[in-house]
Amino acid sequence: MAEENLVPAHPAATVVLLREAAPTCEVLMVRRNAQLAFHGGAWVFPGGRIDPEDYQGAASGDIVEAARRAAVREAAEEAGLSIDRGELVLISRWITPESLPKRFDTWFFAAAARDHLVRIDGGEIHAHQWIAPARALESHARGEIDLPPPTFVTLLQLAEMGCPTEVLRNYRQRRAEDFFPRLRRSGDTAYTLYEGDVAYEGGDVDAPGPRHRLCMVGTKWRYEREF
Repeated sequence: MAEENLVPAHPAATVVLLREAAPTCEVLMVRRNAQLAFHGGAWVFPGGRIDPEDYQGAASGDIVEAARRAAVREAAEEAGLSIDRGELVLISRWITPESLPKRFDTWFFAAAARDHLVRIDGGEIHAHQWIAPARALESHARGEIDLPPPTFVTLLQLAEMGCPTEVLRNYRQRRAEDFFPRLRRSGDTAYTLYEGDVAYEGGDVDAPGPRHRLCMVGTKWRYEREF
């Protein structure tokens, strides 16, 4: 896409709230209003745009601190939950592909939930559930819920980590990863390609080489990461 036609990616923040569900964890997921233009009807983690007020009190140009404040605000607005921004662990950054008409540059955080009593706003958010990551993935595979790719990949990570304490420890020990997807299609399969994939720089998705991609055929999605 020509640079002059590139849609800007709006800064945003998302928070993955965790609660105990021995031996693993449950995450809070909310369902977006089906009338919304961006992922309407999808199940996501609470979040939204970084507003001008979120930059107040943050050091000049500190986008991560502004994102922390936005994550706290959005959790309160969408789910009625209070979070201490000092407890937020940065886990990833997702930037919407350049080819799409609406784009976000979203910082993903994780935190243990202090309160489990969710009060949704009834506007942008129409439903919520606490759900184990593996169960959410199974529901998606059966076509029961719709998940955006960043949510799907994050749930895959969470499904392998265990209880909230283990999840947060794992994320603190690893570098927060940037995901800048590029889209391809081959036959019936749609691909979301990530940096490091053999086809990321415009190559052949069928070529031998490293894989870092999400392969999507209907609700049958497969995440591949082989370097």
